[in-house]
Amino acid sequence: MSGFNRMTVVAAAEVVADFKSHDDMGVFEVQWGIQGRCASSSKSARVADWARIAIEEDFDVMTENGRAPLSRAIVEAAILAPQKSQRSDAWKKLIAGLRFDGYERVDMAKDEAWANWPTLGEGAIVRPHLVRMLPDDIPGLDFREAESEVFALLDRHDLRVAMGHLKQALSAFERGEWSSANGELRNFFENYLNEMADSMGCAASGDGKAKRDFLGKLQPPFLLEEYNEWNPNNQKPQYVQGLMSRMHPHGGHPGLSEEDDATFRLQITLVTARLFLRRFDNRKND
Repeated sequence: MSGFNRMTVVAAAEVVADFKSHDDMGVFEVQWGIQGRCASSSKSARVADWARIAIEEDFDVMTENGRAPLSRAIVEAAILAPQKSQRSDAWKKLIAGLRFDGYERVDMAKDEAWANWPTLGEGAIVRPHLVRMLPDDIPGLDFREAESEVFALLDRHDLRVAMGHLKQALSAFERGEWSSANGELRNFFENYLNEMADSMGCAASGDGKAKRDFLGKLQPPFLLEEYNEWNPNNQKPQYVQGLMSRMHPHGGHPGLSEEDDATFRLQITLVTARLFLRRFDNRKND
Protein backbone atom coordinates (compact mmCIF):
# COMPACT_ATOMS: atom_id res chain seq x y z
CA MET A 1 0.00 0.00 0.00
CA SER A 2 1.28 3.47 -0.89
CA GLY A 3 2.78 5.62 1.87
CA PHE A 4 1.03 8.61 0.29
CA ASN A 5 -2.66 9.18 -0.24
CA ARG A 6 -4.13 8.77 -3.71
CA MET A 7 -4.43 12.48 -4.35
CA THR A 8 -0.75 13.01 -3.55
CA VAL A 9 0.39 10.27 -5.93
CA VAL A 10 -1.86 11.37 -8.79
CA ALA A 11 -0.93 15.03 -8.33
CA ALA A 12 2.79 14.12 -8.27
CA ALA A 13 2.46 12.22 -11.56
CA GLU A 14 0.58 15.18 -13.08
CA VAL A 15 3.30 17.60 -11.96
CA VAL A 16 6.03 15.44 -13.50
CA ALA A 17 4.08 15.28 -16.78
CA ASP A 18 3.74 19.07 -16.72
CA PHE A 19 7.49 19.73 -16.93
CA LYS A 20 8.85 16.52 -18.45
CA SER A 21 8.55 15.32 -22.04
CA HIS A 22 7.23 11.94 -23.15
CA ASP A 23 10.83 10.84 -23.71
CA ASP A 24 11.81 11.96 -20.21
CA MET A 25 8.90 10.03 -18.74
CA GLY A 26 9.96 6.99 -20.74
CA VAL A 27 13.43 7.19 -19.18
CA PHE A 28 11.86 7.23 -15.71
CA GLU A 29 9.86 4.13 -16.63
CA VAL A 30 13.01 2.26 -17.62
CA GLN A 31 14.76 3.37 -14.41
CA TRP A 32 11.80 2.25 -12.30
CA GLY A 33 11.22 -1.01 -14.19
CA ILE A 34 7.72 -0.17 -15.42
CA GLN A 35 8.51 0.23 -19.12
CA GLY A 36 5.91 -1.37 -21.36
CA ARG A 37 3.24 -1.07 -18.66
CA CYS A 38 2.32 2.56 -19.28
CA ALA A 39 0.36 4.07 -22.17
CA SER A 40 2.32 6.56 -24.25
CA SER A 41 -0.57 7.82 -26.37
CA SER A 42 -1.08 10.83 -24.12
CA LYS A 43 0.37 12.28 -20.95
CA SER A 44 -2.92 11.93 -19.11
CA ALA A 45 -2.98 8.19 -19.89
CA ARG A 46 0.63 7.90 -18.79
CA VAL A 47 -0.12 9.75 -15.55
CA ALA A 48 -3.02 7.40 -14.85
CA ASP A 49 -0.81 4.33 -15.31
CA TRP A 50 1.99 5.71 -13.14
CA ALA A 51 -0.47 6.50 -10.35
CA ARG A 52 -2.29 3.18 -10.63
CA ILE A 53 0.89 1.10 -10.42
CA ALA A 54 2.24 3.18 -7.51
CA ILE A 55 -1.01 3.00 -5.55
CA GLU A 56 -1.75 -0.68 -6.17
CA GLU A 57 1.77 -2.16 -6.06
CA ASP A 58 4.26 0.41 -4.75
CA PHE A 59 7.29 -1.84 -5.10
CA ASP A 60 10.79 -0.52 -4.45
CA VAL A 61 12.64 1.12 -7.34
CA MET A 62 16.03 2.72 -7.77
CA THR A 63 16.31 6.49 -7.34
CA GLU A 64 19.27 8.84 -6.98
CA ASN A 65 18.67 8.71 -3.21
CA GLY A 66 18.74 4.91 -3.13
CA ARG A 67 15.92 2.38 -3.24
CA ALA A 68 12.48 3.71 -2.40
CA PRO A 69 8.82 2.83 -3.04
CA LEU A 70 7.60 3.85 -6.49
CA SER A 71 5.16 6.34 -4.97
CA ARG A 72 8.00 8.16 -3.24
CA ALA A 73 10.11 8.09 -6.39
CA ILE A 74 7.30 9.85 -8.28
CA VAL A 75 6.86 12.40 -5.49
CA GLU A 76 10.60 13.07 -5.32
CA ALA A 77 10.65 13.66 -9.08
CA ALA A 78 7.67 16.01 -8.79
CA ILE A 79 9.08 18.25 -6.04
CA LEU A 80 11.92 19.21 -8.41
CA ALA A 81 9.38 21.04 -10.60
CA PRO A 82 10.43 24.49 -11.88
CA GLN A 83 8.62 27.65 -10.81
CA LYS A 84 6.33 27.60 -13.84
CA SER A 85 4.93 24.20 -12.89
CA GLN A 86 4.53 25.32 -9.28
CA ARG A 87 1.70 27.63 -10.38
CA SER A 88 -0.47 24.74 -11.58
CA ASP A 89 -3.50 23.23 -9.87
CA ALA A 90 -1.69 19.88 -9.74
CA TRP A 91 1.11 21.50 -7.71
CA LYS A 92 -1.37 22.90 -5.20
CA LYS A 93 -2.90 19.44 -4.81
CA LEU A 94 0.54 17.89 -4.42
CA ILE A 95 1.58 20.26 -1.63
CA ALA A 96 -1.78 19.90 0.13
CA GLY A 97 -1.57 16.11 -0.17
CA LEU A 98 1.96 16.03 1.22
CA ARG A 99 0.89 18.13 4.19
CA PHE A 100 -1.96 15.74 4.86
CA ASP A 101 0.49 12.82 4.64
CA GLY A 102 2.72 14.55 7.18
CA TYR A 103 5.43 15.82 4.83
CA GLU A 104 6.86 19.18 3.84
CA ARG A 105 8.94 20.16 0.83
CA VAL A 106 11.96 22.11 2.03
CA ASP A 107 15.09 23.40 0.29
CA MET A 108 18.27 21.93 1.73
CA ALA A 109 21.94 22.22 0.83
CA LYS A 110 23.05 19.20 -1.17
CA ASP A 111 26.49 19.38 0.44
CA GLU A 112 25.86 18.69 4.13
CA ALA A 113 28.87 20.78 5.08
CA TRP A 114 26.91 23.89 4.08
CA ALA A 115 24.11 22.98 6.48
CA ASN A 116 26.32 23.95 9.44
CA TRP A 117 26.55 27.54 8.29
CA PRO A 118 23.88 30.10 9.24
CA THR A 119 23.58 31.16 5.60
CA LEU A 120 24.42 29.24 2.46
CA GLY A 121 27.58 30.30 0.73
CA GLU A 122 27.56 31.51 -2.85
CA GLY A 123 27.46 28.60 -5.25
CA ALA A 124 25.99 26.14 -2.76
CA ILE A 125 23.75 23.58 -4.44
CA VAL A 126 20.26 23.64 -2.95
CA ARG A 127 17.67 20.99 -3.79
CA PRO A 128 14.16 20.31 -2.53
CA HIS A 129 13.77 17.42 -0.09
CA LEU A 130 10.86 15.71 1.62
CA VAL A 131 10.91 16.15 5.38
CA ARG A 132 8.49 14.60 7.87
CA MET A 133 6.58 17.25 9.76
CA LEU A 134 6.15 15.01 12.82
CA PRO A 135 7.78 11.82 14.14
CA ASP A 136 6.49 8.72 12.37
CA ASP A 137 6.63 6.37 15.37
CA ILE A 138 4.18 8.05 17.74
CA PRO A 139 0.66 6.55 17.83
CA GLY A 140 -2.18 8.86 16.85
CA LEU A 141 -0.31 11.19 14.51
CA ASP A 142 -1.39 9.63 11.21
CA PHE A 143 -3.86 12.21 9.92
CA ARG A 144 -5.19 9.98 7.17
CA GLU A 145 -5.98 7.40 9.85
CA ALA A 146 -7.59 10.11 11.96
CA GLU A 147 -9.70 11.24 9.02
CA SER A 148 -10.97 7.70 8.39
CA GLU A 149 -11.87 7.09 12.02
CA VAL A 150 -13.54 10.49 12.39
CA PHE A 151 -15.71 9.90 9.32
CA ALA A 152 -16.63 6.42 10.56
CA LEU A 153 -17.72 7.77 13.95
CA LEU A 154 -19.62 10.70 12.44
CA ASP A 155 -21.48 8.26 10.22
CA ARG A 156 -22.13 5.78 13.04
CA HIS A 157 -23.81 8.45 15.16
CA ASP A 158 -25.50 10.27 12.28
CA LEU A 159 -23.72 13.61 12.88
CA ARG A 160 -24.55 14.73 9.35
CA VAL A 161 -24.10 18.49 9.62
CA ALA A 162 -20.61 18.13 11.09
CA MET A 163 -19.72 15.52 8.47
CA GLY A 164 -20.77 17.86 5.68
CA HIS A 165 -18.54 20.64 7.00
CA LEU A 166 -15.56 18.26 7.34
CA LYS A 167 -15.98 17.02 3.76
CA GLN A 168 -16.07 20.60 2.49
CA ALA A 169 -13.02 21.51 4.60
CA LEU A 170 -10.98 18.63 3.19
CA SER A 171 -12.03 19.44 -0.38
CA ALA A 172 -11.03 23.08 0.06
CA PHE A 173 -7.72 22.05 1.64
CA GLU A 174 -6.97 19.74 -1.30
CA ARG A 175 -7.58 22.65 -3.69
CA GLY A 176 -5.24 24.88 -1.70
CA GLU A 177 -8.10 27.19 -0.67
CA TRP A 178 -6.85 27.81 2.84
CA SER A 179 -9.40 30.40 3.95
CA SER A 180 -12.34 28.24 2.87
CA ALA A 181 -10.82 25.21 4.59
CA ASN A 182 -10.38 27.19 7.82
CA GLY A 183 -13.98 28.36 7.78
CA GLU A 184 -15.34 24.87 7.27
CA LEU A 185 -13.07 23.47 10.00
CA ARG A 186 -14.46 26.04 12.44
CA ASN A 187 -17.98 25.00 11.48
CA PHE A 188 -17.07 21.32 11.84
CA PHE A 189 -15.56 21.78 15.31
CA GLU A 190 -18.54 23.73 16.60
CA ASN A 191 -21.17 21.53 14.98
CA TYR A 192 -19.99 18.12 16.16
CA LEU A 193 -19.92 19.43 19.74
CA ASN A 194 -23.39 20.92 19.26
CA GLU A 195 -24.77 17.72 17.76
CA MET A 196 -23.28 15.61 20.54
CA ALA A 197 -24.78 17.94 23.16
CA ASP A 198 -28.20 17.69 21.48
CA SER A 199 -27.90 13.89 21.42
CA MET A 200 -27.21 13.86 25.16
CA GLY A 201 -30.24 15.97 26.04
CA CYS A 202 -29.25 19.63 25.64
CA ALA A 203 -32.05 22.06 24.75
CA ALA A 204 -31.91 22.58 20.99
CA SER A 205 -32.34 26.36 21.35
CA GLY A 206 -29.03 26.84 23.18
CA ASP A 207 -26.14 28.53 21.39
CA GLY A 208 -22.72 26.94 20.94
CA LYS A 209 -21.36 28.24 24.26
CA ALA A 210 -24.43 26.98 26.09
CA LYS A 211 -24.02 23.55 24.54
CA ARG A 212 -20.35 23.36 25.53
CA ASP A 213 -21.33 24.37 29.08
CA PHE A 214 -23.90 21.59 29.02
CA LEU A 215 -21.21 19.07 28.05
CA GLY A 216 -19.07 20.28 30.95
CA LYS A 217 -21.88 20.24 33.55
CA LEU A 218 -23.35 16.91 32.46
CA GLN A 219 -23.13 14.11 35.02
CA PRO A 220 -20.83 12.43 34.49
CA PRO A 221 -19.26 15.31 32.55
CA PHE A 222 -18.37 14.88 28.90
CA LEU A 223 -15.85 17.74 28.74
CA LEU A 224 -13.48 17.14 31.62
CA GLU A 225 -12.65 19.93 34.04
CA GLU A 226 -9.65 18.02 35.44
CA TYR A 227 -8.10 18.01 31.95
CA ASN A 228 -8.81 21.74 31.52
CA GLU A 229 -11.12 20.94 28.62
CA TRP A 230 -13.88 23.02 30.24
CA ASN A 231 -14.30 25.09 33.37
CA PRO A 232 -17.34 26.92 34.85
CA ASN A 233 -15.05 29.87 35.48
CA ASN A 234 -14.47 31.49 32.10
CA GLN A 235 -11.25 33.03 33.40
CA LYS A 236 -9.66 29.59 33.87
CA PRO A 237 -7.73 27.85 31.04
CA GLN A 238 -10.07 25.84 28.81
CA TYR A 239 -8.88 23.74 25.90
CA VAL A 240 -12.16 23.65 23.99
CA GLN A 241 -12.83 27.37 24.27
CA GLY A 242 -9.17 28.11 23.60
CA LEU A 243 -9.22 26.07 20.40
CA MET A 244 -12.49 27.75 19.42
CA SER A 245 -10.79 31.12 19.85
CA ARG A 246 -7.75 29.91 17.89
CA MET A 247 -10.05 28.92 15.04
CA HIS A 248 -11.64 32.41 15.12
CA PRO A 249 -8.61 34.72 15.39
CA HIS A 250 -10.45 37.60 13.70
CA GLY A 251 -14.06 36.66 14.21
CA GLY A 252 -15.97 34.58 11.73
CA HIS A 253 -14.25 35.87 8.59
CA PRO A 254 -10.48 35.78 9.10
CA GLY A 255 -9.62 36.22 5.42
CA LEU A 256 -6.75 34.49 3.70
CA SER A 257 -4.52 32.29 5.79
CA GLU A 258 -0.99 31.08 5.51
CA GLU A 259 -0.57 27.51 4.30
CA ASP A 260 1.20 26.55 7.53
CA ASP A 261 -1.67 27.86 9.60
CA ALA A 262 -4.26 25.98 7.52
CA THR A 263 -2.26 22.77 7.91
CA PHE A 264 -2.03 23.25 11.69
CA ARG A 265 -5.77 23.83 11.93
CA LEU A 266 -6.53 20.69 9.92
CA GLN A 267 -4.22 18.52 11.99
CA ILE A 268 -5.29 19.72 15.42
CA THR A 269 -8.96 19.61 14.42
CA LEU A 270 -8.74 15.98 13.30
CA VAL A 271 -6.82 14.83 16.36
CA THR A 272 -9.21 16.66 18.70
CA ALA A 273 -12.29 15.36 16.90
CA ARG A 274 -11.01 11.80 17.12
CA LEU A 275 -10.56 12.15 20.90
CA PHE A 276 -14.06 13.54 21.52
CA LEU A 277 -15.81 11.27 19.04
CA ARG A 278 -14.20 8.19 20.60
CA ARG A 279 -15.39 9.40 24.01
CA PHE A 280 -18.88 10.02 22.62
CA ASP A 281 -18.93 6.58 21.03
CA ASN A 282 -17.92 4.91 24.29
CA ARG A 283 -20.61 6.77 26.21
CA LYS A 284 -23.30 5.79 23.72
CA ASN A 285 -22.21 2.17 23.93
CA ASP A 286 -22.25 2.03 27.74
